[in-house]
Amino acid sequence: MSVPSLRLPLRPSRPSPPAPLPRHATAACSLAPPSLAALLVKPLASGAPASHLHPVLLLHQRRRHGPPVVAATTTSKPVVKDPKKYEDWDSMTAKFAGTANVPFLLLQLPQIVLNARNLLAGNKTALFAVPWLGMLTGLLGNLSLLSYFAKKKETGAVIVQTLGVISTYAVLVQLAMAESMPAPQFVATSVVVAAGLLLNFLNYFGWIPGKLWLLWEDFITVGGLAVLPQVMWSTFVPFIPNSVLPGLISGSVAVAAVAMARMGKLSEEGTKFVGSLSGWTATLLFMWMPVAQMWTNYLNPSNIKGLSAFSMLLAMLGNGLMIPRAVFIRDLMWFTGSFWASVLQGWGNLACMYCFNSISKEFFFATTAGLVLWIGFTLWRDTIAYGNSSPMTSLKELIFGK
Repeated sequence: MSVPSLRLPLRPSRPSPPAPLPRHATAACSLAPPSLAALLVKPLASGAPASHLHPVLLLHQRRRHGPPVVAATTTSKPVVKDPKKYEDWDSMTAKFAGTANVPFLLLQLPQIVLNARNLLAGNKTALFAVPWLGMLTGLLGNLSLLSYFAKKKETGAVIVQTLGVISTYAVLVQLAMAESMPAPQFVATSVVVAAGLLLNFLNYFGWIPGKLWLLWEDFITVGGLAVLPQVMWSTFVPFIPNSVLPGLISGSVAVAAVAMARMGKLSEEGTKFVGSLSGWTATLLFMWMPVAQMWTNYLNPSNIKGLSAFSMLLAMLGNGLMIPRAVFIRDLMWFTGSFWASVLQGWGNLACMYCFNSISKEFFFATTAGLVLWIGFTLWRDTIAYGNSSPMTSLKELIFGK
C-alpha cells in the first residue's frame, strides 16, 4: 500500500488574521496592569533569559522538579500495545521489590543475634572481628540510596533501604557497647542517621522545604564522594601505602562541584550530573563490597570456609528481586547496582566457594540455573509488558533511554 505524498504549495499562503479575544479576556486585560496584560496577550519567548532567578532556586528547579510539566507528561507514560499487561507487570514488579525485604532482613539478623549473645556473655572481644568502618560505609550507602528512592517515591525500595539503615545501625550500637567503635564516631553517626531518616521521610510525604532537602543532598554527595575513593584505596593497603589523600582529594573536589552548582556556575547538564552523584556513589560503594570480599578470598583462601553460603544466597535473592522493578521503570543506576550485587556478591562468592569445595556441586548449579532463569523471565516479561519486539529492545531502552 503506497503512502500518499504531501504536495507543498508553491507560494506560502496568506496568514489568517488572529482570532479576536473573548469578551472576558479583553476585560481582564484592560483591568490588569500593563505588564500583566502583555503576558496575557503576548506569549513568552522560549529563549527569554532567566538571570533574574536566584542560583539556588535555579538549582532547586533543576534537581527537584526536573523537566517542564509538558515534557514530563509526554515521556512519563510510554505508549504500550496492551495496557492491561503493562499494569499487571507494574504491580508485580512492585511486589517483587517489597518482597526483597525478607532476605535482606534475614541477612543482617544472624549477626545482630550473635553480637547480642556475645555481649550478654561478656565476650566483648568477639565483636572486634566486625569492622566498624565497613559497616559505616554500608550505612552511608543505605542512606544515600534511601534519599534517591524517596525522591522517586519507590515505596518498596524505600522500605528496603530503611531496613538496611536500621539493621546496620543496630550492629554499630552493639560495636559501640563493646567499645569496638570509638564513641565520637558513634555519636556523629547517630546524629547523621537520625537526621537522615527524618529528612527522607519528610521528603517522601512532601513535608520538607526544598532548600533544606538540597542541603541534605549536597551533604550525602560530598560524603559519598569522599568515602568511595578512600574505601577503594584501603582495599589494597597491603600493596600500596596507607594514606587518607584519596578521601581528602575527592572530598575537596566534591565540595567545589557542589558549591559551583549551587552558585549557578555549571551548565544544566553539569548540575544534573552533580545531582546524580550521590546515588551513583552509593551504588558504587555497594558494588565495591563484593570486589573487596573476592580480593580478600584471593589473598586468604582459608577465609572462604568462614563464609556462609546461606548469607550469599540471601544476598543474591534480595538483589535479584529488585532487578525486575529497575528494568520496568528504566532506572539504569538501580539496575546496575542490583544486577552487580546479585551476580557478583551473591553468585560470584558462591562460585568461589564452589571452586574451593566449600559447597556442593548440586547447590551451586541449582542457584546458577535459578539466577539465569530469573533474569530471562524478567526480560521476557518486560518485553511483553512494553510490547517490544525482543528483550534486546528493552535493554536498549534501559541503557540508552527511549
